[in-house]
This record gives sequence, C-alpha cells and structure tokens, in this order.
Amino acid sequence: MDVRRADARYRGGDPAAGIDTRHAFSFGPHYDPGNLRFGPLIACNEERLAPGAGFDEHPHSHTEIVTWVVEGELTHRDSAGHESVVRPGDVQRLSSAGGVRHVERNDADVPLAFVQMWLAPFDPGGDPSYETVRGIADSTPYAVPEAGAMLHVRRLGAGERTAVPDAPHVYVHVVRGEARLDGEELAPGDAARITDAKDVEAVGVTDAELLMWVFGPGDQEFSPGPPPAPRP
Repeated sequence: MDVRRADARYRGGDPAAGIDTRHAFSFGPHYDPGNLRFGPLIACNEERLAPGAGFDEHPHSHTEIVTWVVEGELTHRDSAGHESVVRPGDVQRLSSAGGVRHVERNDADVPLAFVQMWLAPFDPGGDPSYETVRGIADSTPYAVPEAGAMLHVRRLGAGERTAVPDAPHVYVHVVRGEARLDGEELAPGDAARITDAKDVEAVGVTDAELLMWVFGPGDQEFSPGPPPAPRP
C-alpha cells in the first residue's frame, strides 16, 4: 500500500481567478515521470472554485471524466448539448471519447469543492456521452466499463468498518473525515494506492467519506492516450 498525503499534491489552478487545484498525479506543467497513473487512473484533482469562478470551454478526448461534488453546486455544459447542475451525492461522468468541449462553473453564491478523476479507456475514439446519477446510495457501485473500473462510495461513522474490495488495484481517496486503512490513518485529501488488495479493511476514525476505485485484471492494457493537459 502506497500512501500519498494531501500536502504532497501538486498545486495548480489560478488563485487570482478563484480557482485552487491540487493534483495527485503528474498533470500539465507538473510533470513527474514516476507518477503518471495508477491502473487506468491518470488524474485525481481536488478543485475549489469561488462563487462565479470556473473553467471556460475547453476540449477533452479519449478520457472518462468522473466528478464527485463535496460541497456547493457544479454547473456543466458541453458541446453535445448536455447541461446540468451537479450537487453533493451525485456522480457525474463525461465520456469524452473522440472529442468534446465543456464548461465547468460555480454559478452559485457559495464556494464549490469537488473531486474530479480521469480514467484512460481501453479503446480511444467513439462518440461522447454524458450522465449524472443523482444521490448515489452508500455501497452502490458505479461502473465505468470503458475503463474496466468500478467506483464505490463509502460513508462511515466513527468506529464503523467496511471491507475494501479484493482486486489487483484499488485506489482509496478520503473526501472528508479520517479513516484507518490497514493500520495507516488517512485524513482529508490523503489517498492510498493498493496493489493486490486482499482482506483489507477501512475503519472510520471519525465520520468519514471515502471514494474507492477498483480496477480489474485487464487494467494494464489501456490506450496511453495523450497526457493530461492543464485547462485554459
């Protein structure tokens, strides 16, 4: 198990424009050849947008983009005609496929915080698609078959336990609260990269919310695609 602490994330964004970004992987100008991906996961960004701030229209391709709102409301619009407001508890996925452009903004009058995760698909190209699952229930997995991935949301009370799925690769991100994972205490923004996960358990030290990505045995056969580029 490889634990990466929140304070080791790369700083990004544009503070003057109300955008604060923390990158878990090599991203844009923050190039680290030893930290390019974990299985299909190529980005796990913590984003904070001030009221009125956002990312103007920009392109994506060959990437599965999954977004989890922590607080506030995220406004999404894309070139395929989709428009929605994503709130805490919703899972949003944009399959950029052969190419799509989108806008992400905080149009509310309160701060917005969200976690955005990018996955490399098995096969590049195709037609873009979009969906939002409203109020996903705890322990209800969300599948991203294009990347051979499954997202599990775990909300734990203090002292509550949950099994980490057995899998070749598991990525655990702490959204809020504190949890203990195989003897390691993790705080908000911390993450653990687990290889050959078996009989691993997570325990809430406080009330906690965890995102667990589970990647199957084929997860080393992805199209490499282009490296993540910074938003304009």
